[in-house]
Amino acid sequence: MNTFLTRAAKLAAVATLSVTALAVVPLSASAAPAAEASVLSPASAADGTPAGAVAWYQSHLGSTGWEHYCEKAAENSYGTTGVWASANAHWNGAPQHPGNYSPPLGAFVYWNISAYGHVGISDGAGGFYATSVNGAIGHVTKSQGGLNYFSNYRGWTPAARPST
Repeated sequence: MNTFLTRAAKLAAVATLSVTALAVVPLSASAAPAAEASVLSPASAADGTPAGAVAWYQSHLGSTGWEHYCEKAAENSYGTTGVWASANAHWNGAPQHPGNYSPPLGAFVYWNISAYGHVGISDGAGGFYATSVNGAIGHVTKSQGGLNYFSNYRGWTPAARPST
């Protein structure tokens, strides 16, 4: 009997809290969600835009979780994953601008530094964001060496959500 009373008291407490929550937060269609009251930025990280890709890298600066997964990081920055097996596969499968040192914001930039290659995204000012910058996701500016930070710069492919 004691167990029954304990369960009944718990159910009554949950019901009371639920009714109180409904009274405090109305469910009517006229109630505006809190998110609409805030100012939204023009781009969100990984929203499929060049600015969103840069925002993704900026929010992951210093992270070591993508070491040896540069292609995954590049794809994640555009809100997708698993499109290309490697940076080399991405380079070979996308419209190329070989040797061009003027990639636009968010363009994928490539280096031939291993069997899998290396990829990052352009900052639009002669630098880039990528993994393996001092062992983590980093930003290399033009004054820090820009696209020549890694050896064997290949060029760039257009800023776009990767797809095959």
